[in-house]
Amino acid sequence: MNQDELKKNVAIAAIDYVETGTIIGVGTGSTANYFIDELAKIKSKIDGTVASSVATAERLKGHGIRVLELNVVDDISVYVDGADESNKYLHLIKGGGGALTREKIIAAASDKFVCIADESKLVDILGEFPLPVEVIPMARSYVARELVKLGGQPVYREGFTTDNGNIILDVKNMQIMDPVEVEQKINNIVGVVTNGLFAARPADVLLLGTKEGIKTLT
Repeated sequence: MNQDELKKNVAIAAIDYVETGTIIGVGTGSTANYFIDELAKIKSKIDGTVASSVATAERLKGHGIRVLELNVVDDISVYVDGADESNKYLHLIKGGGGALTREKIIAAASDKFVCIADESKLVDILGEFPLPVEVIPMARSYVARELVKLGGQPVYREGFTTDNGNIILDVKNMQIMDPVEVEQKINNIVGVVTNGLFAARPADVLLLGTKEGIKTLT
């Protein structure tokens, strides 16, 4: 069973967390795309979706799924998204696709956050995957210097602009022993919009696709 098949299997499993007559938050990335394709099969059962990126909104609309702005939504029953890394405490690194800020906003606004990933994403210590940090463009050099002080090696993501009009610094070579503390320290740097650590608000459920089937961590 290859990685794409594992991703598809966890996407199918996540459908069980979709409640009839509610609004669903939908993430960004390859695993989230499989979830969108599955959601299309039951689209008549939900009231609509909130998308974490322009790309996700376009894919949802392509399936004829209603997309709403977060500002007009009172309640999101569940947010479903992938991850670049997760530890056993369901602290995540996200943002490989650059949608981390909108993903974090929707996760915060949702009653439940279900993360879907293949088994390769589960690690003992976060940080082997470079940690994305969304930054106001004029603050890029300053923020980079501050990230070096925290022990990371920030690399400017060339040729990429977020949906919010900002840039991304990918921080390499950080062993993140205390994800909650690191998330807060980076967010406190002036010029940072947010970073890709989802630790202060971790996932509530992690569905891992394995060759033996779906493994559920809570």
